[in-house]
Amino acid sequence: MIETLSINLAKAAMTAQTAMAEAAINQAGRMQAQMQDGGAAPAAPSADPFNIGPAMSTVMTGLAARPDKLFSAQADLFNRYLDLWSTASRRAAGEPVAETVKDKRFKDPAWSENPMFDMMRQSYLVTSDWMNGLISGVEGVDPTVKRRAEFFTKLLTDAFSPANFLASNPAALKAMAETNGESLVRGMQNFAADLEAGMGKLRISQADYGKFTVGENVATAPGQVVWRDELFELIQYDAATDKQRAIPLLIFPPWINKFYIMDLQPANSLIRWLSAQGFTVFVCSWVNPDVDKAGFGFDDYLEKGIYRATQKVMDQTGQDRLNTVGYCIGGTLMGAALGHMAAKGDKRVNATTFFAAQHDFQEAGDLLLFTDEHWLAQVEQLMDDAGGVLPGAAMADTFNALRANDLIWSFFVSNYLMGKSPAAFDLLFWNADQTRMPKKLHMDYLRQLYGQNRLTKGEFEIGGVKVDLSKVKTPLYFQASKEDHIAPMGSVYRSARAFGSDDVTFTLAGSGHIAGVINPPSANKYQHWINPALPDTVAEWQAGAEEHPGSWWNHWAEWLHARSGDWIPARDPSKGPLKPLEPAPGSYVKVKS
Repeated sequence: MIETLSINLAKAAMTAQTAMAEAAINQAGRMQAQMQDGGAAPAAPSADPFNIGPAMSTVMTGLAARPDKLFSAQADLFNRYLDLWSTASRRAAGEPVAETVKDKRFKDPAWSENPMFDMMRQSYLVTSDWMNGLISGVEGVDPTVKRRAEFFTKLLTDAFSPANFLASNPAALKAMAETNGESLVRGMQNFAADLEAGMGKLRISQADYGKFTVGENVATAPGQVVWRDELFELIQYDAATDKQRAIPLLIFPPWINKFYIMDLQPANSLIRWLSAQGFTVFVCSWVNPDVDKAGFGFDDYLEKGIYRATQKVMDQTGQDRLNTVGYCIGGTLMGAALGHMAAKGDKRVNATTFFAAQHDFQEAGDLLLFTDEHWLAQVEQLMDDAGGVLPGAAMADTFNALRANDLIWSFFVSNYLMGKSPAAFDLLFWNADQTRMPKKLHMDYLRQLYGQNRLTKGEFEIGGVKVDLSKVKTPLYFQASKEDHIAPMGSVYRSARAFGSDDVTFTLAGSGHIAGVINPPSANKYQHWINPALPDTVAEWQAGAEEHPGSWWNHWAEWLHARSGDWIPARDPSKGPLKPLEPAPGSYVKVKS
């Protein structure tokens, strides 16, 4: 047994070392080949891409300026450790002690079975909580600077969790002992495979990607691609009822991700559900842009995207108006388009719904930390090195960093330390299926909208017009999610109040950016809140809101039915003026980054 363990430990070490050596050699080879082809060597990455150094220096100066606060914090930490030692002593004496801290990183019973590991866990939680509280309690510091320091401190304390290291993770050590080291061999094989998949950069697998194929077991709602050009494919979905509403519905998903988050499986497919409610559903499936579209900006996505797609839907259905949905950044574009239409007197959009979409970015959450000019210069350099597009993996890294414990460290521990294979999880398969973004579009989005909040100030120009959202009179439905870390509910609420329509409905869903939106009524999960008023602040709105169990979809469907015209015989995608090109989900969604 000991001999087998020793052999497996050596095998695991050799696997990891070989993988890292091959990654370094391959990266050097690619750089040399790029230079031989006449390209410049990629710029060396900044040692401080998030510009954390100045932020931490400012915060530490603020702490030093209040020695009384610092002394009080030190006394607090000392008292916390006294309480910890007291609890540990009572537990060692056999006295039952109630667990006061719940943290899923330490849910395995192995963490509490051994007093040493239990003490390690508890002392880590005490110290990390104290450290994060110390930074957040600093006074007299610019809020943006302090938030950057808080974000970095949270990343740091999460990274140094004892769960993330083999020697201090009792569950991983137990698995290694029970398998004679085979779990660690499998873990290092997973590590090597992820290094190879990332072409020398570690891409932690979050799901068993081989279990899913777009168009076969995800994105399977029946329909037809009825239009295709350089920017998008237009998909019309088959009717699921004998009659449909006369006014069609066109969904603009975010181009940061692919549209099939709304069509993962039949049971949770928003597209199938909408068809079953009697709506004629169209989806704009954006192209996964390559370097030839590096110069595409908001003007292109407005004229060649919003205007062209809406016109094609009207041509296909014979209607002179339609309803639209904008999801996330697709909703940002749709909102700006409504402002452009208002300026031009264009009334083609009858009503619009926004899923987790921001237009006012003053309270846009932690993503605001990535709009510092220092960081933007790093992003711009990254896109230049990639030929003018942001690699899909770069955006994935950003989103993963916002929830590092859930999207990085949990998989690091499971895949590498425990040697487990990632589960077959459709949502995480979609999450890893990222898209590229054109440089001009992305930089304008980060600088002008996130960084300068120009859209709600009336300073954002698109299609030759400085749009004024207060001029938009279209009926609007806003959905936000209570735990959304990408489009925070307060930010979405401010966006809802930025428009000039007197027909604005704001609904708050439970959960986060994805699960809050994709929550079919049949699941009986979470809850939603409704308040027909739109007071000054989201806190006031919440105070007057009524909670309802389950999904918000039915509430939205009632709103949409009332704005979708009469019932007509169901439409057949194959019999419209636009002839079918291929079955849904089309070709663009299958292009990998």
